[in-house]
Amino acid sequence: MSNQQKDYYKVLGVGRDASDDEIKRAYRKLAQELHPDKHSGDKDKEDSFKLINEAYEVLKDPQKKAHYDRFGFAGSGSGFGGGPGGPEAGFGADFQDIFNDVFSDFFGGGGGRRRPGPERGADLRFDLEITFEEAAFGTEKTVRVPRTVACNTCGGTGAKPGTSASACSTCHGAGQVRFQQGFFSVSRTCPACKGAGSIIKDPCTECRGAGKTRSTTPLTVKIPAGVDTGSRLRLSGEGEYGDRNGPSGDLYIFITVLPHSIFMREENDVICEVPISFAQAALGSEIEVPTIEGPAKLKVPAGTQSGKVFRMPSKGIASVHTGRRGDQQVIIKVETPTKLNKRQKELLQEFAEISGEETTPLRKNFFSKVKEMFE
Repeated sequence: MSNQQKDYYKVLGVGRDASDDEIKRAYRKLAQELHPDKHSGDKDKEDSFKLINEAYEVLKDPQKKAHYDRFGFAGSGSGFGGGPGGPEAGFGADFQDIFNDVFSDFFGGGGGRRRPGPERGADLRFDLEITFEEAAFGTEKTVRVPRTVACNTCGGTGAKPGTSASACSTCHGAGQVRFQQGFFSVSRTCPACKGAGSIIKDPCTECRGAGKTRSTTPLTVKIPAGVDTGSRLRLSGEGEYGDRNGPSGDLYIFITVLPHSIFMREENDVICEVPISFAQAALGSEIEVPTIEGPAKLKVPAGTQSGKVFRMPSKGIASVHTGRRGDQQVIIKVETPTKLNKRQKELLQEFAEISGEETTPLRKNFFSKVKEMFE
């Protein structure tokens, strides 16, 4: 396309009444489509890429645009933006701002123009074991978690007290340095300040300029009633201290409830197996059973079978969410005596002869079914 034929509006695909935003959007779209990184070695695409930049350089500037609208390309003399030998190879001084925006679309990030700011610290995990009773009623525990904290001497700045960091002379506080190669401009992390944008010339002697130190300060953890194995508690701001004086992460406490010698847990119910004698089961009795709050009385009716479950309302564990208490389930285990003296054997023998099968309904029912199988 010759200079006389150049129509910058057609180059960008917009009308002459297009707004500044429409011109910019059209340019960005074409720049992404025609970028040389996508068309390596394609001379036509490279020429087109240069042309859309030339067109945008004119149409984005109100004064240049008005001049172009009035006189066209021929009235511009040696062209816009300094000509072929001018700054940025004819693209204008602030072409870099737009180019960085487009460049970031290919390589991610924000064009490399922002220096890194404070960063939040990492979260930490601590596994805590507690007893069954502590889980049921809640407790307080003191834990020691190795972590980084803000340096007490410099307050997290990394600089010796009474001094401060100064702007990096290499990147002038930007945290990035820019390299020019042809019409490409690439930003990289500043090697002098490592992207911080500042240099600590007189570092803190305690943290050696890091702004943070290791600590095992004890922390008090409040364990609410009703927690169970797998419960997780969050202590806000008790994790690792952030970089560049950033906020601390969180500390997560993962709960493991140790097994109990008597009780088991099923959701918010407490389960307990209680052995009773043959006589207590046959004749009925009032027995004493353990609960998480202490001993309690339970009436066992005559004829209770082994495995019978009795429910004791509100003797379980309170819900960590609602506070409502579960029940205690008492599972009866009828114990068969193993050592009998002569008199006990005589009495049981007499009992068996008198009882026959009528007093053992489960046994009678079982053998009735067995008999039906073979008939």
